[in-house]
Amino acid sequence: MGGSSSVQIAMVGLDTSGKTTVLYRLKFNEYTNTSTTIGFNCEKIKVTSGRAKGVLMTIWDVGGQDKTRPLWKSYTRSADGIIYVVDSEDKERVEEAKMELIKLLKSPDNPGLPVIVLANKQDLPKALSPKDIEKMLGLHELPPNQLWSLEPTCAITGEGLQEAMDSMCRLIEKRKKTKRKR
Repeated sequence: MGGSSSVQIAMVGLDTSGKTTVLYRLKFNEYTNTSTTIGFNCEKIKVTSGRAKGVLMTIWDVGGQDKTRPLWKSYTRSADGIIYVVDSEDKERVEEAKMELIKLLKSPDNPGLPVIVLANKQDLPKALSPKDIEKMLGLHELPPNQLWSLEPTCAITGEGLQEAMDSMCRLIEKRKKTKRKR
């Protein structure tokens, strides 16, 4: 990818998972104190390093409260990829996160749309390991045509976010090549 390409990304996940902190860490490369998102935030971010260098990403950060989740499909419908943020320390809600992810990926509007799962808040002492999150979300049970990657991250420090953006670009490229072959 790279160069002057442009992609649309829908960033979703349960409330308090850290989506807005991720968005503004990517945008400003520094921690920004945020509050609960009511509706959505949208930012254009030009990636400055790694495999995704030069890519202009329009990232739609959509609120994750119960009442706003039905809106997710409106944002994923025209997206090139999905960033799904999970709070690694919130063990009680991993099953809920799994159900919402599966519902999203099974939507007829999103066939094979690449998804990057951010195992966020890895800096916290009681955070589940990326392997545990992968297992608890059932990522290996997804259909073979579902492109996905899981990246351990800390939105506050920015750790893992560059790798996540590189993975997103790699999966979007892979999906485009697969679609061309058909």
